Amino acid sequence: MDILRIAGGIRPLDSDAQKKARARQDNLTKPRGSLGRLEDLSIQLAGIYRTDSPHVRKKVIFTIAADHGICAEGVSAYPSEVTAQMILNFARGGAAINVLGRHVGAEIITVDIGVAGDHAWPSSVVSSNVRKGTRNMAKEQAMTAGEAEAAISIGIDLATSAASRGANLIGIGDMGIGNTTSATALTAVFTGNPISKLTGRGTGLDDAGLQRKINVIEEVIRFHRPDPAKPLDVLQRVGGLEIAGMAGVILGAASAGVPVVLDGFISSSSALVAAGIAPQTKPYMIASHRSVEIGHTAILEYLGLEPLFDLRMRLGEGTGAALAMNFIEASCKLLDEMATFDSAGVSKKEGE
Repeated sequence: MDILRIAGGIRPLDSDAQKKARARQDNLTKPRGSLGRLEDLSIQLAGIYRTDSPHVRKKVIFTIAADHGICAEGVSAYPSEVTAQMILNFARGGAAINVLGRHVGAEIITVDIGVAGDHAWPSSVVSSNVRKGTRNMAKEQAMTAGEAEAAISIGIDLATSAASRGANLIGIGDMGIGNTTSATALTAVFTGNPISKLTGRGTGLDDAGLQRKINVIEEVIRFHRPDPAKPLDVLQRVGGLEIAGMAGVILGAASAGVPVVLDGFISSSSALVAAGIAPQTKPYMIASHRSVEIGHTAILEYLGLEPLFDLRMRLGEGTGAALAMNFIEASCKLLDEMATFDSAGVSKKEGE
């Protein structure tokens, strides 16, 4: 797949639709701006959907899973086999993302894009394994250029296929033991912040484990010397297969005119890659929440995104994206269903 061709087909938002949506917002029976971010969301969606009456029809969340060779360096409190075990939990409907997906009416699609080992997944799991976990990036590149591009292409196909089936709101989430290490490395490269200010405890490292993780990431960056001006090269050196897949979903969704709801730290690191490849994807992104992982704020600030809420979450899986879908859908309904001052016979503010 020609990733750059897909990126080149992403259109800017429809400014005329946004102006009309803003005009309607300002004529609804409320003080201007009193619904805050909900008003902003509806106007962003008007520009994405290219209509002043945006509607959410079908919601899909991709939970994309992969393993990480860097776990050999002792950067995670959990063993790598948990990745595969959690895929089975997703397939049985027992994980947090399944519960929240049911709550908001979103279809949850679990994808094996790089899980280690041989597995016979249930039919509900999309098996698109590029390789069985990344290589240990402390010693070599995490993946080849071909593997990185293959994972991105899978993500593009997932998004465009979902859009062709009627999905017009897509969320992304992750599963992968060790992936906060890759996400931190990517964040350091793209934002330029020091690794010590970006590295969190992931699945629960103690103080010694946290310092070991910082040391490993610093050595990885010294070893690879990745160039942020070359996002695909950065991805293959220090990224993850699920991160590449999520970056592809962002590119594919934007090319199909569909907004993408980011989850937390890991999915937002994929947004760094997508924005590096195609800056025009940024207006299609919606940041769901602010993760407890300390590097997440650096990503949000770098991308110019404001999260919708902060519930001290750090699970991943797409859980924040699921919760955000309620706000997003509500913003559309408010724009569409509220009465205007004229239709309701309500007097406007004096001077308007």
